[in-house]
Amino acid sequence: MSTSNQVPDPTGRGSYYPDSTTTAGTDPAGPSTTRVGTVVWGLIVLALAALIIVAQLGIVTLNGTYVLIGLMIGAGAALVVGGLLSARKRDNQPTTGKS
Repeated sequence: MSTSNQVPDPTGRGSYYPDSTTTAGTDPAGPSTTRVGTVVWGLIVLALAALIIVAQLGIVTLNGTYVLIGLMIGAGAALVVGGLLSARKRDNQPTTGKS
């Protein structure tokens, strides 16, 4: 018969860690960062909106094919660079020595 008072996990995960130092509702991994893909897609939508506005005002005549090719090249480059920077930042974090 156990004399320890095990309190259920309020987060609903159903696991109990008696030696855990984290409080309920906090993530031990730290704050989450913005995903590169989300930022790139947001920039694509903003660029398309700006190009549509410019084309409707008649300031510049745009060829749709060239615009899409340029956006695809820019988005691809941004995703590759963002992924490399994210991997580089992740590799610089110290290891705990545990597997």
